[in-house]
Order: sequence, then structure tokens, then C-alpha cells
Amino acid sequence: MLNDVAPRSITTHLKRGNVPVFRGVWNLARSLGFGSTVAVGLGALGFGSWPSQLLALEPGEGPPIVGPAVTEPGVGTPDVAPFVGNPELKARLDPPGKLTVAGERMHDRLLRRFYAVHGYQMVWTSHPAAARRLWDTILRADEQGLDPNLFHSGTLAGRSSALSPVERDLLLSDAFLSYADALSRGAMPIEDRADDEDLTPEPLDVVAVLDAAIASPDPPKLIEALAPSSTEYLTLRRAYAEYRAVAEAGSTRASDGGISAERRAAAERRARQLAVNLERLRWLPRLIPADRVVVNSAIARLQLLRNDRPVFTTRVVVGETDKQTPEFYSTISDILFNPPWNIPRSIAQKEILPRLAADPDYLSHHHMRWRAGGSIQQEAGPYSALGRLKFEMTDRYDVYLHDTPIKALFQSADRMMSHGCVRVENPRALAELLLGQSPEAIDKGISGGYTNRRSLPSPLPIFIVYRTAYAESDGSIQFSSDPYERDDEIWQHLTRARRSPVAQDGALGQRKG
Repeated sequence: MLNDVAPRSITTHLKRGNVPVFRGVWNLARSLGFGSTVAVGLGALGFGSWPSQLLALEPGEGPPIVGPAVTEPGVGTPDVAPFVGNPELKARLDPPGKLTVAGERMHDRLLRRFYAVHGYQMVWTSHPAAARRLWDTILRADEQGLDPNLFHSGTLAGRSSALSPVERDLLLSDAFLSYADALSRGAMPIEDRADDEDLTPEPLDVVAVLDAAIASPDPPKLIEALAPSSTEYLTLRRAYAEYRAVAEAGSTRASDGGISAERRAAAERRARQLAVNLERLRWLPRLIPADRVVVNSAIARLQLLRNDRPVFTTRVVVGETDKQTPEFYSTISDILFNPPWNIPRSIAQKEILPRLAADPDYLSHHHMRWRAGGSIQQEAGPYSALGRLKFEMTDRYDVYLHDTPIKALFQSADRMMSHGCVRVENPRALAELLLGQSPEAIDKGISGGYTNRRSLPSPLPIFIVYRTAYAESDGSIQFSSDPYERDDEIWQHLTRARRSPVAQDGALGQRKG
């Protein structure tokens, strides 16, 4: 159940900075004949033994840029190299806070780090070929479900003659950096999302990656390699291209070439839905384990995958619309047989205590008792809200999978009925598969009546996601409704470039209740 005061302690078996999926990028770099100037960029992608501080850089973060030290009186002034950068460019970057160029919002920290590395010199006048090829990549951003306007395409194309050389250089740099950032962790980064959307890949230094791309003979390949390479991402990309082709066919008249306006409008809605869910796939870790549990709360379904193929599927009950199941990844480590329910304080205050005030015997009637510290526990047994099995996992929301004594809930088409945890329709079958034990062994562990724990042979990753467009194992694309109304929030962010910087300052990360 949701616990607002639970500590942040998400655990996963994934190792930061050791991402085998990027071996393809390394091989690509070697085949293109990169020199040592590319090493830092590839090191940031997780190849080779690179300094840990580089791998630990958060996106857009970096060591502080400091100027010459102030000497104490009487101490000789050290020799300081004269500034040889572009004074106008440095003057644009020096003021603290948000940075805009030609009315466009910049990625401040990325841009300042990039030019600090380059000595505050303009970059693209001395790398015209790389700039041209990277710009062509920006114009094809729609192939990834991203609006090129997010990366200043409208300003650079429509107002190019009105831009100063410094403004043009800044806009190009920000376009390339922000596109790399969007492909590697999403155009809507975690710091702009609601608290219950807590999926994010390992940190990656896109400044170093862009420098590697500049030095390579094929800059776009290194940038585009930052996008997910999973089968589902590629399948959704193909579907997105097909729906866009239908949506953009002909004119806006009632019909054109046999494609009606209604069909184009429907295709536009599907393309938008696919673009939103492509964005969600960019939030995932770069290496998805082949063996995993996936809960899609949008359709209230759980799947166990082995070697990337579903071997078990069951219905689940997820959080109500005002108690939404969050998006995160963790591991299932143990299964608790006959679990008691330690009622989260928020649930006790909002639901149990008011009922207790009306009925002094409420706790005993529901097999509950006070515990030390003022908490309330429901005893283990067939009446427990957790049923007979609890699948232990660690996350800051205190959300987990469990059984339930109310089996009729699974027959409902709308299964958003919990406080945020995930109730499993067939928990015994899932326990058999996770533990590798027989049905008889599972039944024996339950029939004893006492609380006991069994560890999985090895912890299994679990991803709790929210997908309103997704690929099935047979390659088909499925669409669902948006019960938590999360799609529009992402779509608004994906189209923020069409609005003014002032409008962009609107509150983000607030869940509608």
C-alpha cells in the first residue's frame, strides 16, 4: 500500500555504468576510426575503465566552473592565461539562472558545461560538416516521435538571417545537446515529472557524447544510438510512422485519395498516443533484463517474461484514480506466506481511525490490533487484506504485489480499486514460477497458517509501468484508454516548444487528483 513517509530505497540488479547494450556504439566508434578525443564520450556511455566521477555525472550536471583564485595580500599573483574565448558568447552564458536565446528556452547547465569545455569559443563555424549532418538529424526527430520544434528548428530555419553568429552557435549547440538528452532519458526528464513517475535510465554525460560525435566521421550515428534499441521501441516507431503517414495524407478536405478526414483524425490521435508511449520507453534503463515481471497499470495486467517472452499473464487490481499506482522498477526478492498487514499510517488516519471512532470494536471485528508506536496491524489469515501471499520488493512508495481475499474484483473491466499496491488474481501460480516449486509445496507453505518467508533463487526485476500503447509479443500494437489521465501531461511537455518561455514556467510534476 502507498506510504507517503516510506524511505527512498529503490533497489535493482542493474549496475550503473556497465551497460552491455552500448557495446554496439563502441564497436561503431572503433569501426569509424575514432581517436583519443572520442574516449571521454564513449567512457560516459559505459565503455572501458573511465573515471568514476565522469560516469556519476547527472544529466546536465557537472563540476563547478571556477575562475582564478583570489590571492591573499602580500602573496604573488600567479600567472593567469589570458581569456581567448568569445567575449559575447561568455557574456550570454555568465548570468545565473534561466537562459534564453532569441526567445527560446535553453538547457542552461548542459550549454554552460559544453562551452566551458570548449573555452567559450564558438564551435560550429569550425565544424560546419558536423553541424550540417547533426542538423539534418534534428529535422528527422519526428521519426523518434519527437517534435523538431523542441530543438529550435523553427527559429533556426525561419529566423536564421536575424540571428547573430553567437546566437546561431548557441541555438545549434542547445539543439544537439537537448536532442541527445531526449533520446537518452526522455524529452520530459524525471525532474519535470510527477513524483509517481519514477522511471529513469542510468546517468549519461551528453556533453561528452556530443564532443565524441563532433570528432567522428559519422556524427548522427553516435547521437541516434542513444535512443532505446529494444524491440518494443522499434515496433512502436514503425507504427508511429505508419499512422503519421495516414494522418498527413492529402489535405484537410472531407476526403483525398480515398482517405477520409475522419480516418486522418483517428490516425492523428493514434500517432499522438504512440509518441507519448515512445517517450515512456525512453525513461527505462538502457538494458532491460530478459527475465522480468512487468505490470502495466493502464490495463491492470501482469506478465512474467523469460528470455523476453511472456510465460505467465494474469489480471491485477491497481490503484484508484486518486491513489494511483506509481511507475518504478525494483526487484522481487522473497515471498511471504500468510503475511500480516502493517497498515500504512496514511490509510490508518484516513480510513481506520474514523471507523474506529464510530465503532469501538472495529479493530477486533477486522482482526486488527494496536502495535508499539501507535501503528495498526491486521493479523495474518484468510481475512487479511494481503491474502495468503505477499511478494516482497523494496521501493520508496511501499508498493508491492499481493494476494487478496476479494476475488470478485478481478472480474471487473475497471480494476482501479486499490490504495496503490497491486493485487494479483493468480498469486499461487506466480509464486510457483518465481520460486520454482510445485503447487503442493506452495499449498503446504500456506496451510501451516504461520507467517514464513521463502527467497527466490535469485532476485527478479519488476517494472511497474503505465502504457496506453504497447507492443505484444507477436508484434501487434494495442491501444488502451488513459484511466489515470497521464498522457496529456506528457503530450503537453512534448509540444512545449510551440509556446512562449513564460508559458513553459507553468507548474509541472503535479498529479491531478
